[in-house]
Amino acid sequence: MPTLARVGTFLVCAMGLFTMVGALAGGGAGGPAATTTVATKHAPSKGQKKKAKPTRSPRELTELLRQDCGSCHGLTMKGGLGPALLPDRMARYGKASLVAIMRNGVAHTAMPAWRDELSVAEAEFLAERLIAGLPEPEFREAEATVAPLGLRGTGDLGCIIERASGTVVIVETTTNSILGEVTGLGDLSHASIVFSRDQRYAYVFGRDGGLTKIDLLGRRIVRRVIQGGNSIGGAISQDGKWVAVSNYEPGGVRIFDSDTLDLVADVPATGGSKTVGLVEAPDHRFVWSLFDSDEIWVARFRGPGDLTIHKFTEIGAKPYDAMITPDGRHYVAGLFGEDGMALIDLWDLESGVRRVVDEQGRGDEKLPVYKMPHLEGWAMTNAHSYLPAVGRNRVLCLDGTGFKVFDRVDVHGRPVFVVAAPDGRRLWVNFAYPDNGVVQVIDTQSRRVVKRLEPGPGVMHMEFTPKGERIWISVRDANKVEIYDAYAMTKVGELPVTKPSGIFFTHRAGQLGK
Repeated sequence: MPTLARVGTFLVCAMGLFTMVGALAGGGAGGPAATTTVATKHAPSKGQKKKAKPTRSPRELTELLRQDCGSCHGLTMKGGLGPALLPDRMARYGKASLVAIMRNGVAHTAMPAWRDELSVAEAEFLAERLIAGLPEPEFREAEATVAPLGLRGTGDLGCIIERASGTVVIVETTTNSILGEVTGLGDLSHASIVFSRDQRYAYVFGRDGGLTKIDLLGRRIVRRVIQGGNSIGGAISQDGKWVAVSNYEPGGVRIFDSDTLDLVADVPATGGSKTVGLVEAPDHRFVWSLFDSDEIWVARFRGPGDLTIHKFTEIGAKPYDAMITPDGRHYVAGLFGEDGMALIDLWDLESGVRRVVDEQGRGDEKLPVYKMPHLEGWAMTNAHSYLPAVGRNRVLCLDGTGFKVFDRVDVHGRPVFVVAAPDGRRLWVNFAYPDNGVVQVIDTQSRRVVKRLEPGPGVMHMEFTPKGERIWISVRDANKVEIYDAYAMTKVGELPVTKPSGIFFTHRAGQLGK
């Protein structure tokens, strides 16, 4: 398969592609090009009515910039998978150019047109804020040691990320309660967590390159290291000995001893590519994708000095995220630069990369993508798989062995997570901006939406309790986590959490890819 031309740095929010616009037009990364970049206007799809948007306050617009755009560019605007949006660079573009990019998008790139969501006045305000610069967020410092929880099991514990304060909240699912918090974790705007085999320790991967080991029972930081400039997540090995971190900057993967957090291996990426979709796999392996160089690497790591890598190249344009099937056999990477996905059979590496789900976009006009769906949110039941369609208001239904689409379910907006109940009966779906105040529930037998819920603005993540009787939903902009009876689909509890995002329960310790 030929390697496709690069279409720019992956961005999913209003302020994206400023760096790459200049480069695409011949100006390089330092500022705008001498030639003019023509942006295309987005027209609503057939049947899609253009909604009149109410004028938002300066505070609401600043929150949009920091929280929604920050999911890609970082809470500090110092960059993530998208480039940094810092004042010196923004000033070189000027307000008029920034407004045009926000409102019209950039043709043949991931930058969508926001004219249906942002008025000219709102875009001008955001451009001015970018040129002036946002104040640094106030992350909480590490606090004095608190009393440990004492002797108790860990199977009903979990963590909730407070993305704007650098805090992890420790919770218990038996009583739906908060047990404590750990502060001093830095930028958690796109943080994720994995757990030790005994479920006592949580490893937190921060946007600022921080890797932090937390003692859940002690409610304290065991050790924290800044291992890179910008990271996107990680994985813990099947035997629990090694923790691997996926980096945007400087790219590549770094592997640490899970006890001490000492660095034991540094694996640079091709050309410093951003790495995404890092998972652990059976037989001492880690697997990840390289966004900028269109590759997938399968690494076998048995310990320091014992590393082998199988590299797959030209796997498709811009792999942006990936997942591993629960049995550990198949690794599937989503492609942002083209329709379809790249699949590798980890039982038979010599069979190479197979393209699947190529037909997901056929016959459709792709809608603007304001936030990329997460493949870690694939719902997999015994017979079928369900995944969010990129740039479409639908969930795709795949057969369990051939990864062929056999049905599609139309939903409220562009889905981000599609999460299956442990019994496989229902799917819970949340959505990207501007539809992120809604959750829909799909029945897997009829493949119809059977419930619509409105937990509040900015639904970020959903997590089932170990046996699936309840589901917890983080509602970022309402500063709360709501708890629902998964069968009655009714609210049974609520916890106050500041700017919550990811929810991670300790039973993930026994699951691959979690």
